[in-house]
Amino acid sequence: MIGKKKKLDVPAAPEDQAPENQAAEGQAPASDAVRDAETKLRDVLELRRTAKEVKRYVVIMRILSLLVVLLIAIVAVAYAISYFYDQFGSFTVRVNKYDMINQGLTLSETPEYNKTNAVLNADIVYDMTNISGEDLPPNLDKINGSHNGENYIAYTFYLINSGDDTISYEGVLNIESVSKNVDEAVRVMVYRNGEKKVYGKTKSNGGGKESDCDEEFASSTKVMQVFRSGFKPNEKDKYTIVIWLEGNDPDCIDDIIGGTIKLGMDFEITEST
Repeated sequence: MIGKKKKLDVPAAPEDQAPENQAAEGQAPASDAVRDAETKLRDVLELRRTAKEVKRYVVIMRILSLLVVLLIAIVAVAYAISYFYDQFGSFTVRVNKYDMINQGLTLSETPEYNKTNAVLNADIVYDMTNISGEDLPPNLDKINGSHNGENYIAYTFYLINSGDDTISYEGVLNIESVSKNVDEAVRVMVYRNGEKKVYGKTKSNGGGKESDCDEEFASSTKVMQVFRSGFKPNEKDKYTIVIWLEGNDPDCIDDIIGGTIKLGMDFEITEST
């Protein structure tokens, strides 16, 4: 006889085990949230770093651009200075500043003056072409200051003893810069208190002074030199310097076209009594 099957009672799981199972089931979603938060934080930091790099790059490029502009400006200024300094032709007169301050040797464009000057500059002549010295005006030493013509420089100034001592001085007229051998055909006329002399470079064939000149240049870089003694207080020496390209000079050829020259005259005291 087959007996009845007994019903087995399976004990229920303890109540405190259910939360553990639920917690275990909830672990995956919590871990994903953490990873998402870390990813977002990493993205934010990456964006911030990228933004800083971009900002730094922009700043560097601006600085470099500014430096380039500054460099171009410096080069342009240097070129302009060189251009105006070397143009044919320019002429500067100077006295030793020590002599001006301590002995009163000064320069002026007029015989009357109200201040002392150590430096005077003649106006520049651009695109000068050759002329004949015979075509120059006859009154070149009668006008004060700059009185250039179209194709010549003319400058009249006064050297004045505004001090209390009788002095001796030396003046030297130098060629300070030259290009394309333009000095081969240059003439320099010097009036000193109305007395005139014309200076030119020795003939290129070594044959002495040019026929239209009174004297040769003193050297390859010196036009002439003047000495004066017994220069008393309040005395004035008047100088007029005229510079041109002599068209009748055999060395006035196409090769010197575009050449430049700058001359300067310096005065200093050699003795004081």
